[in-house]
Amino acid sequence: MIHSFLMIGQSNMAGRGFKEDVEPIKNQNVKILRNGWWINSYVPVNPDRAFSGVTLAESFADLYAKEHEGVTVGLIPCADGGSDLDCWRVGGLLFDNAIYQARLASRTSNIVGILWHQGESDSTKEKSKVYEEKLREIIKGFRSEPVLKDLPFVVGELGEYLKNYAIPERMECFKEVNEKIYKVASTTEKMAFVSAKGLTDNGDNLHFNAKSLRELGVRYYEAFKTIEEKDRVFEDKPTERGAIRTGMALL
Repeated sequence: MIHSFLMIGQSNMAGRGFKEDVEPIKNQNVKILRNGWWINSYVPVNPDRAFSGVTLAESFADLYAKEHEGVTVGLIPCADGGSDLDCWRVGGLLFDNAIYQARLASRTSNIVGILWHQGESDSTKEKSKVYEEKLREIIKGFRSEPVLKDLPFVVGELGEYLKNYAIPERMECFKEVNEKIYKVASTTEKMAFVSAKGLTDNGDNLHFNAKSLRELGVRYYEAFKTIEEKDRVFEDKPTERGAIRTGMALL
């Protein structure tokens, strides 16, 4: 059985950690959705850019697989670096792509949660004012989709290192954004907030480094467990001519 998770947000969900900074996660029970197939996980999981790297979803999925015997974990990568909330509006390109990928994944897996990390691109005076309202609408939009209905939704805090970003006016309101992320998570059913306290960047004061992303994935998993539906009965999904691809020839 495959339990899958939708990965949405911007670059810190896509992952910008340098893979040489951490030991690789080698878990044959962690897969990635590629062209409708579930294939063995590799870095980058979410190749939104040529420089994509380690993501928090790797350590999250590794822990989930280890604590759920007989379950394969599938990651559905849809995060896009630099995307603000307007890019994720209901009916927008990124939103619709994530919905499409979720529907595709739902044919061969049970989607059990949504992982979100975003906010750096909205940390300006103008955008931060309407962050809460827009985020609530986006969450409502995702949960209105039948395959994502009422799923656990885990959101993460922006890194404290943003205070040292090279262009101060671009990140001057990140603390306000964090407050609004926390407010939404703490007042919405089946949501959890993940702290980024003590985590560090990869040298650019913008992206978590690989070690911090490993830790952040652990924190996401611990948060997910607080809202996980323990007694949920999952439907058996068809394999659709071998939904998990193994031993593929290199062409």
